Amino acid sequence: MKIFLIGFMGSGKTYWGRQLSQKLSIPFFDLDEQVVSHAEKSIKDIFDQEGEEKFRLLEKDLLHIITESHDSFVMACGGGTPCYFNNIEYMNQAGTTVWVNTDMDILFERLRKEKAERPLIRDLSDDQLSSFITKKFSDRRLYYEQAAIKVGEEDVQIEKLVEEIFHV
Repeated sequence: MKIFLIGFMGSGKTYWGRQLSQKLSIPFFDLDEQVVSHAEKSIKDIFDQEGEEKFRLLEKDLLHIITESHDSFVMACGGGTPCYFNNIEYMNQAGTTVWVNTDMDILFERLRKEKAERPLIRDLSDDQLSSFITKKFSDRRLYYEQAAIKVGEEDVQIEKLVEEIFHV
């Protein structure tokens, strides 16, 4: 069983991914952490030194490597992962995709506190951040909606999520 959690940055994918992998007793991968480990530099440094395109290529490569080298796992994908290189189609073919859909006000509050660690938003004012979330979410929604399962983050319960995954 291969489970890919997708959704906007700050939506809770890593938190719920760890919970789900523990419940199912299968490995957990955070794709951003895998990129950092592989590149031996932070996402911020990858963006600053090599650009977003290099980051997206590394992300895609590691998505494929992990998917093809493991029979079962839960993976928390980066917020943009489904939006590049036909990754959403790849994930849908390889396993079960779950969109963790979080309310925009909650995203704003979480991301406002985490700006420094997130290259795409680190230099934005609060007003700019709000506009960024609205625009990016609108752009990415088309990809997120292709997930096999859609859950509201505020409604996630591990037992219910496990049940939904096994009934897809």
